[in-house]
Amino acid sequence: LSSGSGSSTKSTMISPMSALTGMTSYLLGDGAVEDPAAAGVDLAPPSMAASIASDGMTTVELCSRTILHPLSVRRQTSDVVVRIPYTAPSTASMRATNTSVEAAYVDFARPACEAIKGQGVKRVVTVSALGRGTAVARNAGHVTASLAMDDLIASTGVSFRAMTMPSFMDNILRQVSSIKGQGVFFSPISGDRKLPTVATHDIAAVAAKLLLDPSWNGQGSVPVLGPEDLSFNDMARIMSDVLDAPVRFQQIPVGAAKANLTGAGMSEAMAQAALDMAVAKDNGLDNAVARTPQSATPTTFRRWCEDVLKPAVLA
Repeated sequence: LSSGSGSSTKSTMISPMSALTGMTSYLLGDGAVEDPAAAGVDLAPPSMAASIASDGMTTVELCSRTILHPLSVRRQTSDVVVRIPYTAPSTASMRATNTSVEAAYVDFARPACEAIKGQGVKRVVTVSALGRGTAVARNAGHVTASLAMDDLIASTGVSFRAMTMPSFMDNILRQVSSIKGQGVFFSPISGDRKLPTVATHDIAAVAAKLLLDPSWNGQGSVPVLGPEDLSFNDMARIMSDVLDAPVRFQQIPVGAAKANLTGAGMSEAMAQAALDMAVAKDNGLDNAVARTPQSATPTTFRRWCEDVLKPAVLA
């Protein structure tokens, strides 16, 4: 749990373990910078939200690594790392016991909640998901588990903001090989379903502003919706233009998608949760919140393709 050195204010950011969920996780520290961009703070690549200690201790380490990298900040941020005892399931044990997605999210948050109360943390920001209050959110896999995690954290009484967001543009990097070699990318979601999507760099910027702002309190959500809604077919056209090579989208059956996930080593429960989330998104999970100037973020998919996807494909 990160706190600004010499400050009475403590903030932290919590996200499920990347290794278990496949999500990109951002951890940021508290500090003296009010506007990261204006202060010259570089938002660096994402780091793991949790890791098992190299000495074999069963601990979860929550810290602010690499996201706020001071370039020209007069008062640089400093961090305090709190190691919280936690028996984390190994990948092998998760496959063997078929650990549920809710256990992966909620059990991860339990020791954090204990630390929030024990360490006097004043504000918490989480990476969460859209869909709260919708009918499809009840069976939306990772989204349902994310909302349960938020409820657990909120129950501590801490001032709390859940950054609710759609799928990340950066998830497409998982399919660089097929885009480069075959000119195709896949999803069980319909190619014509228009959905919001957001760049992880923009998520980090929103989180930094929340964590470094001491003025807010209470509990609520902060939608982070990107600048536009796009379908996978729209994305294919943009990728084709940016890469100067034909790229197409191919929808795959849910059963085939699940077989691909379990074949790659994902547990039955985690694979099913991923597919439940995709089905919920295809049924409008991410379309329930209207974009506003406050919830829009600047990075377009075209810009992301130019800055991130194209270098990855050409590498």
